[in-house]
Amino acid sequence: MDTFIIILKGLIVGSSMLVPGLSGSSMAIILGIYDKLISSVSSFMKHKRSSFLFLALFSIGAIIGILLFSKPILSLLEKYPMPMHYLFIGAAIGSIPLIFRQAKASSISIKTVCYIAVGILIVLLFSISVNNIKDIDLKAGFLSSLLLILAGFIIAIALVLPGISISYMLLLIGLYDETIRAITEFYFPFLVPIGIGFILGIILTTKTLEKLMDKYPEPTYLIILGFILGSVVEIFPGVPNLSNILICLLTLSLGFAITYTISRK
Repeated sequence: MDTFIIILKGLIVGSSMLVPGLSGSSMAIILGIYDKLISSVSSFMKHKRSSFLFLALFSIGAIIGILLFSKPILSLLEKYPMPMHYLFIGAAIGSIPLIFRQAKASSISIKTVCYIAVGILIVLLFSISVNNIKDIDLKAGFLSSLLLILAGFIIAIALVLPGISISYMLLLIGLYDETIRAITEFYFPFLVPIGIGFILGIILTTKTLEKLMDKYPEPTYLIILGFILGSVVEIFPGVPNLSNILICLLTLSLGFAITYTISRK
């Protein structure tokens, strides 16, 4: 894959991770780079040079995307929340044909619907269950360190699994402000355990996903499609009023057209 293309796709994925409710992994699937990311992490020790080069280029693009687009995206979300959310929903819907191709599903059957429903249910249950961490004291002590490792593991799952937003997950478990503050203040008693859990989560989740995608592509990709559709449910802003309905339909169509066109190419 061309160096510029890898950096460009990393830039798009990095900028998408800034939006609560929008999954960077979902965007990676839409851009056709998700499988390569998973295999580069899971088989890093087997192909050190090529995996490192790919991940380094992708990370450079992601960092550039975060730095360049954080303010514009957040500003647009604040000023035009309804049209922007419909843009993201359209983008998610536009990825459906690509995922069906990757799943090698020849037709829609009761089995395919069940797999998709399982994915949607997992996302919704996951969103409910992580709320239990909110009320736990994470300031100090051995127990709090274990809980931070668990939180890091959960965040890693959000990074790897399509349809689950990292920023949204941090908000759900009540650690968004604390994490940002710990990063800006370099507070290592917080960052080290959450980082350990994050790394463990990435390693374990990517290896499992790669095996599932290789051996069972149809159920795996259809469940992933359920993850993405479940995230659409999470970010759905409601029905627009008459003054916004036209612009929301336009942004919905634009999001669909962009991702569908990219996925076809």
